[in-house]
Amino acid sequence: MDSVGAHAVVIGGSMAGLVAARALAGRFGRVTVLDRDALPGEARDRRGVPQSGHAHALLVSGQNTCEALFPGLTDELVAGGAVPFDPGADVLFHQMGGHRLRFDSGLHGISLSRAFLEYAIRSRVAGLPGVEIRDGLAVSGLTGNAERVTGVELDGGERLAAELVVDATGHGGARTEKWLEDLGCPVPEVATVKVGVGYTTRLLRRDDGERLRDGALLYLIAGVPPHDKRAAAVLPVEGGRWMVTLAGWHGAHAPADPQGFAKFAAELPTGHIGELVARAEPSGEGDARRFTHPRSRRRHFERLRRPPAGHVAIGDALCSLNPVYGQGMSVAALEAVQLGRCLDRFGTASSAMARAYYRAAAKVIAGPWQVATGGDFMYPETVGHRPPGTGLVNRYVRQVVLASHVSADAHRVVLDMQHLLAPPGAALRPATVVRSLLAARRSPARA
Repeated sequence: MDSVGAHAVVIGGSMAGLVAARALAGRFGRVTVLDRDALPGEARDRRGVPQSGHAHALLVSGQNTCEALFPGLTDELVAGGAVPFDPGADVLFHQMGGHRLRFDSGLHGISLSRAFLEYAIRSRVAGLPGVEIRDGLAVSGLTGNAERVTGVELDGGERLAAELVVDATGHGGARTEKWLEDLGCPVPEVATVKVGVGYTTRLLRRDDGERLRDGALLYLIAGVPPHDKRAAAVLPVEGGRWMVTLAGWHGAHAPADPQGFAKFAAELPTGHIGELVARAEPSGEGDARRFTHPRSRRRHFERLRRPPAGHVAIGDALCSLNPVYGQGMSVAALEAVQLGRCLDRFGTASSAMARAYYRAAAKVIAGPWQVATGGDFMYPETVGHRPPGTGLVNRYVRQVVLASHVSADAHRVVLDMQHLLAPPGAALRPATVVRSLLAARRSPARA
């Protein structure tokens, strides 16, 4: 592989930064990953990733992409305790008032904690030739001018020159915009959707091979809009534990104290999670963890006529999705692949390369953003940039989900969209529309 440049810098050592570093390795002589945290030498949650201690999903598309970037990763994670599952057969999903019909999908997923996944990938990245991960270092700004970013400046005054700076700073994004403004660079339009999502998570002991009622390995609940704003997830994770995350939109958040947490779980539409919380012992890892996601943001870098050379954003710095839908890590991995392809195509970190990357990344983001914001706008309290036609699409999506209660074909359509294996438009194919509308009539939750 031809070298694009001598040095690339990645700001942020979380998932988006790590997959970006993998895409840059070999394309640049050196790659330096910078993170403000003191990075742990084990699978442990850290301050810089406040959402880490909650249920995360590596979608099938994301898992396949990570496996391509890091061959053998899936087997390594399973050997370390990650739990393999079939998303169609082993997941019991209560949505729109009923359970999706389970079926053998032939797809392969793994369930594990975010901390374990991030540690495994960080270990892989640290072992790549020419890659250095430096922790405990904060970036104060970019160097360069309005035409080209030439590197970064650290809080202590140290400067690192680079042909490409990849911004993987995460949810905030305000730093990204300020740094670009300070150089006189154009900043993107920002679409914002206020969702008021909050999480509470507890870890419970899980016996070897234990499953939930009805033989499920994972249990998911999404409330019935517009009145029921609750959501929940139970995932088996490494270390013989159940991870139970209770969530909700617009203030429908679960309490952190054990009694309030158990009460919230017991009042969910089915008894599966309430029963587990009532009978399972705590894992002994401390109090419940809480996290809030007030709003989702999408930065439309692809609309810039001439983005600065030597700089791109990735992951949540590009688009911060509602985490309820579990798309963020997979989207970041897909963006990293597009970044590598654009660097190969142009052979330099030029403005044209950045523009091509942003256009490719926008195609990756489009489906997940449509799915997430569409679901969010099922609640009248949601405010922000509402995509055209959202109401009509939501009414049809409701019918497809109702159809998934009785039809494996409809469930397959929903599953492929959920795991980013098919675009949302797949549900609008004429044959799918007819089958879904007919099957929806037979859903026991139709009323």
